[in-house]
Amino acid sequence: MDFRTVRTLRGPNVWTLSPVLEVLVDLADQPAAPACTAADVLERLANWLPGLFRHDACTECCNREGYTVQSPGVTWAHVAELAARELLALAGSPVGFSRTTPQREPGQFKIALEYREEEVGRTALALALQLCRAAMAGAAFDVPAETRRLRSLDEQVRLGPSTNAIVQAAAARGIPARRLNGGSLVQFGQGVRQCRILAAETDRTSAIAESIAQDKELTKTLLRAAGVPVPKGRPVDDVEDAWSAAEDIGGPVVVKPQYGNQGRGVAVNLTTREQVLAAYEAALKEGSSIMVEQFAPGADHRLLVVGDKVVAAARREPPQVRGNGRHTIAELVAQVNTDPRRGEDHATPLSKLRLDDIALGVLAEQGLIPDSVLPEGQVAVIRRNANLSTGGTATDVTDQVHPEVAARAVDAARIIGLDVAGVDVVAVDVSRPLEDQGGVVVEVNAGPGLRMHLEPSSGVARPVGEAIISTLFAPGDSGRIPVVAVTGTNGKTTTTRCIAHILRESGRRVGMTCTDGIFVNNQQIDTGDCSGPRSARAVLMHPRVEAAVLETARGGILREGLGFDRCDVAVVTNIAEGDHLGMAGIDTPEQLAEVKRTIVSAVSPQGAAVLNATDPLTAAMAPYCPGAVVFFAQSAEYPNLVAHRQKGGRAVFVRNDAIVFATGDHETRLMPIDAVPLTWHGRIGFQVENVLAAAAAAWSLGISCEAIRSGLETFSGDSRQAPGRFNVLEALGATIIVDYGHNESALHALIAAIARVPHKRRSIMFTAAGDRRDIDIITQSEILANGFDHIVIYEDQCTRGRADGEVIALMRQGLARGTRAAKITETRGELNAVDATLKGLRPGDLVIIQADQVELVVAYVQRQVDELNRTQPLRDETAPLAAVVATQLTTGASRREHATYPGDHNLQPVGIGVQPQPGE
Repeated sequence: MDFRTVRTLRGPNVWTLSPVLEVLVDLADQPAAPACTAADVLERLANWLPGLFRHDACTECCNREGYTVQSPGVTWAHVAELAARELLALAGSPVGFSRTTPQREPGQFKIALEYREEEVGRTALALALQLCRAAMAGAAFDVPAETRRLRSLDEQVRLGPSTNAIVQAAAARGIPARRLNGGSLVQFGQGVRQCRILAAETDRTSAIAESIAQDKELTKTLLRAAGVPVPKGRPVDDVEDAWSAAEDIGGPVVVKPQYGNQGRGVAVNLTTREQVLAAYEAALKEGSSIMVEQFAPGADHRLLVVGDKVVAAARREPPQVRGNGRHTIAELVAQVNTDPRRGEDHATPLSKLRLDDIALGVLAEQGLIPDSVLPEGQVAVIRRNANLSTGGTATDVTDQVHPEVAARAVDAARIIGLDVAGVDVVAVDVSRPLEDQGGVVVEVNAGPGLRMHLEPSSGVARPVGEAIISTLFAPGDSGRIPVVAVTGTNGKTTTTRCIAHILRESGRRVGMTCTDGIFVNNQQIDTGDCSGPRSARAVLMHPRVEAAVLETARGGILREGLGFDRCDVAVVTNIAEGDHLGMAGIDTPEQLAEVKRTIVSAVSPQGAAVLNATDPLTAAMAPYCPGAVVFFAQSAEYPNLVAHRQKGGRAVFVRNDAIVFATGDHETRLMPIDAVPLTWHGRIGFQVENVLAAAAAAWSLGISCEAIRSGLETFSGDSRQAPGRFNVLEALGATIIVDYGHNESALHALIAAIARVPHKRRSIMFTAAGDRRDIDIITQSEILANGFDHIVIYEDQCTRGRADGEVIALMRQGLARGTRAAKITETRGELNAVDATLKGLRPGDLVIIQADQVELVVAYVQRQVDELNRTQPLRDETAPLAAVVATQLTTGASRREHATYPGDHNLQPVGIGVQPQPGE
C-alpha cells in the first residue's frame, strides 16, 4: 500500500466546495480484497481507533450515509481515509468531508480529505498510511503519542485565537479571507475592496502609532499631557540606576522593557533591592532599554478599544496555584497545565504556567520553592504580572466599566493613534472613575491579544472579532468585487475577453485572466497561459481591480481547485468531444463536464450560471447552480430554453436578427446582431454564441443594456482585442485568418465559418497538441484532409511529452484517410510553417493559420502581411478579398468562385443545432 501523489485542492473542486487533499492510493497486489477479514487485524484497529467501527465515522462517503471498516467493499484505501479523519478529530481538527473512489487502473483509489490546515491534513494522511501498514504487518502503532504530535502541530500552524476570531467573524458575513503567510497576515475582501490584518492590527493601524505604543515612556508622556492618569517612572541606564529610580519613586515599583508587548519581561509590586535587581536582569532579556515606574495598587484590567468604543474589558489575575495539603507546587503547576485550554503559545485560550527564573524569584519572596507543599487553600503566586501569555487568567467585566473609565481608555487609544488598542488599566474597581481611586493607565498596546475576551476564565465571551470586522466593512458590505468565471471546451478566451470589454465600457477597472496572460484593464501584467487558480488569486489580490473575469481551465481545476471561493456569474460555453480526454483520469465528455461544472457549483446564491441551452452536457449543469440560471442559444425554440422560460427563467437568444433578453414571457430587444462586429454581421455562428454568452453574463451582473450595447459594438475581436481568435487579415487579394482551434469541434466550426467566406483555394497551417490521444490527433487530421487544398503540418513546442516525429506520424495517418487530394507540406518550427503557408499566396486564397504560440505567431503574421502588401501591392482592378468578404457576409450574397469540399456538406446551417466553436 502506497500513496503515489498528494495534491492540495485549495479552492472549490470536483469533490466539494471545501479545500481537500487528494491522494492517489496504490494497493499493489490486493486491489479488490476487503480490508479487514482477519480477527487480529480487526482487534488492532479496534484498540487503536474505536471510531473506525462507528457507523457515523464518515457521513459523506460514496454517496452513503456512512460506513465503517467492516462495511462490504471497504478496502485499505477506505480504512486510510477513515483513519485520517479519526486522527484529525482526536487532534482537535475535525473535518466534515472525505471520500474514497476507485480509479481506472486496477488497485488504485483516490481519497479526498477535507482539511483545515494543509500541513496537519498531510501529516494525518501520512500517519493513517503508517497505521494501515502496521495493522497489516502486526506492528506497533502509538496512537496517543501520534495524536499528541498532530495536536501540537495543529496548534503551531493554525491561526491564533485573535486572528481566527476576526476571520470567523468575516466568514459569518460572507467576506472572503485569504491567509497570506504562515503567520497572522490575512487579506479580507477582493481587489479595490480588500483590507488586511496582522493578528489584531489592521491596515489602518499606522506605523507611527505602533511605534509610539511600543515606547512606554513616550506613551506615558503623551497620555499625561492629555490628562490621562499614568504612573510615575522613568527609563534607567543600568541596574544601579534601576534601584535608584525605585528609591526616588518610593514604594512598590514595576520593572519592564521600555519597548515591548504581551507582558514579556515585566515584574510588578517590587519592594526590595534584590527584587529590583533580579527583575532588571530578566527585563534585559527582552530589550536593552528598561524603565522603572510606580506600582499602582488594585487589579490589572485590559480594556479593548475598537474604533471609538470599548467593546470588551477583563480583569486579569496573575498565575497562581491553590494548595491541597498533598501536592508540591511543581505538581500543582503540572496539574493546572493539563487544562486543554492551556498551550505553549498563543494558539490556545490560556498559556501554560512556567517555573522559570522569574517564577522562582516570586516563590522565594513568599518563602516557597517548587517542592513546597502548600496547606489546604493557601495560594502561591507564580508570577506578579497577570498577562495571559505568562499564564494569567481573565474574568470578563465589560458590563461593569464606568463610562468615565471607558472614555479614558478611548482617549488613550486616540492619543496614540490606534484604531484597535488594548488599554491596560490598574484600578481597584473599574465601576468607579479612575481619578476617584488613584487608578492609572499603565500601557496602550497595538495588536492586542483577544484571547481573554473570546474565552474568559469566567464571565461572558465578547464578540470582539465582529467588532473589528465592523470597523473594516460597513454593514452589508461583503468586501467582494464582481467575479465572472468562464469555462467550456471552446470559446472560453473570446467570451472572457468580450465580457471584460463590456465591463470596462461600463466604467469598471477589470482584472482578466486567460490563456494569453493576466490583464488589468488593457495592461498585461503576466504572460503565458494564465487560466489557472494562481492567476485568479493574483487578480483578486490586485488593489486596483474593480471586477474580475477569469477564464477557468480544466487543468487548474484538477490540479488545485478554483482560485476563488465563489463567483457571481459562471459561464459554460460548451462541452465537446475530443479535447483533453484521456488526461488526469478524464476519459469521457461526461467526466469533463463534471470537472467544468465546478464553477457552476461555486456560484453565489445571489448569482447566476450562464449555460449553453443547445449543448446537453452544459444544460444539464443547471440543477447544480445555487443561484439563478440563464440559458443562451441562437434560437428561441430550443426545448431547454423554452421550458426554462415557461418557469419564469431568463434566457438570451437571437430573434428576427436581434439579440433578445427574456425573463419568462417578457422580452427586451438589445440590439441587431449585425451591429456586433465580432459576429461578422451575425453570419459566424460560433461568434454569435460567444456574444450571447458574454451579453448574458453582463446582464446577470446588472450591467445596463446601454453599456452592454456599447461593449458589443466596440469589440471587434481583432488581433488586439482577441489575438489568435479568428483574426482576419488581407494580403495580395487573399484572406488570412489566424485562429487557435485544436480539437474536433473547433475544426468543424472553423470549416463551417469559412464555408461562408468567398474564396478560390483553401490552405491551413496546423499541428496537433502532443498531449491529446492518438485517436484525437488522427481524427483532427482527417477533418483537415476533407476540408482544405493545401495543408502545412509541423512540430514545434506542441509535442508535450511525445518523441520527435510522433505527432507528425499520427497526423499522416489521419491525412491519409481524407477523400480529397490535398497537397501536404511538412516542416519543423511554427514560424517556418507560417512562411510555407504564405508562400505563393495569390488573390482568392483563403489561408488559415492555426497558432500554437499565439502572441508570437500573431505578431509574425502581421509583419509578413504588412511586408507583402508593401512590396507587392494589388493591381487597381483587383478588389481586396477581405472587403468582398465583409460585403458577402453583410448581404448574405452567394459565394463567388467558391470550391466545394467533402467536409462542407455535413455542416449544419448557421443558427440551427449546436454550433461547435473554434478558437480555444
